Amino acid sequence: MRIRRSLPLGLAFALLAGCVTTPRRPAPPTLIDAAVPDGLSTNVRLLSIDRRHFLQQSPLLLRNIRRAADGSLDILALSGGGSGGAFGAGALVGLSRAHARPTFELVTGVSAGALIAPFAFLGSDWDPQLTSAFTGQASASLQRSPLMSVASRLLFPQGFGRHDPLTALVDQYVTDTMIAAVAREHAKGRRLIVATTDLDKQETVLWDMGAIATQGGKAARELFRDVLVASASVPGVFPPVLIRVHEGGRQYEEMHVDGGVTTSLFAAPLIAQILPADLGLLNGAHLYVIVNGQLVAAPASTRLSTPAILERSFSAQTTYKTRETLVLTLGFADRYGMQLRISEIPGDYPFGSFIDFRPRHLRALFDYAAACAAQERLWMTPAQSLHRNLEPPRPSPGGPVACPAPAP
Repeated sequence: MRIRRSLPLGLAFALLAGCVTTPRRPAPPTLIDAAVPDGLSTNVRLLSIDRRHFLQQSPLLLRNIRRAADGSLDILALSGGGSGGAFGAGALVGLSRAHARPTFELVTGVSAGALIAPFAFLGSDWDPQLTSAFTGQASASLQRSPLMSVASRLLFPQGFGRHDPLTALVDQYVTDTMIAAVAREHAKGRRLIVATTDLDKQETVLWDMGAIATQGGKAARELFRDVLVASASVPGVFPPVLIRVHEGGRQYEEMHVDGGVTTSLFAAPLIAQILPADLGLLNGAHLYVIVNGQLVAAPASTRLSTPAILERSFSAQTTYKTRETLVLTLGFADRYGMQLRISEIPGDYPFGSFIDFRPRHLRALFDYAAACAAQERLWMTPAQSLHRNLEPPRPSPGGPVACPAPAP
């Protein structure tokens, strides 16, 4: 009897031993390289610490977005946040309803923000698809037990049968029509940039999604989809994405995961914020930041269980990383005389878990953000955000939660 009972446990350990390491091609051997994704004729990304390439590419990028601007230069940065992405999605739809949504010349996205970014870039005509993506039944497939997620990743690092609900969800919306629309806007000078984390290099990679779309064809669509999936692939919850690249006649594979592992949001590459660069064309721009999470939350007793501890630890890490990034962003905006506006999920909103993808939870957060945006109570100055977050958050017992910004 004792032997029989030990068999399932022994089998589990055998599976773990056999499946933890999955064969893959080697990664490029150098930190800064010229590797190009398979199927594309030119490189379409930038390592966030690559100063030389940034200085080469930034003048043209800035001239293009200035050319595209009709009057003011408007930039949107969308943070990560898991299910908190419903906040950013609702905010954009609410701005459309209020006829107060700028045409953003530059849109950047990380993790959940990356999934919102193409819809934000393409404008209000894509609000039905944005609403469906973040409130429809398709997103419910992302709901899972944290413990089961970790177990499944141990057994199947690339997903069971190499299929994953996140990939299926993104693939549903990254259509040929979307690719063509992004390419058209890119041709006007507008730019859509998404961040992933190259786990081999342990660095942030910024992908020019419009340049990918402009390449056209099956390879471009698949890479566009894979970058979005990778940017939102929280390690241990969703599988990593292997992207094949080539350089000097040799083939490699890069492992990309959630952009939020290395950066929570960005308005420019890290190198631009820590070293001098001539970015004067940004002077006077309007920079809008949507934080798809909370910068402060009401205290709650953490259950003495491994999943609860992991979840709360990840949440705390993300919160503090986002705060630090906002401080960097504020300094960057001040340096170039940019007008910075912020929106975030208030600390007294009953947000709960960032992996709560139940439709009811997503719909409530989406509707809350949309209503606040429609009332012109979405955007705060940095001072207003700081003032609100210095107040102790008080959980709302079923009553309405005040919008992020005060009444006009």
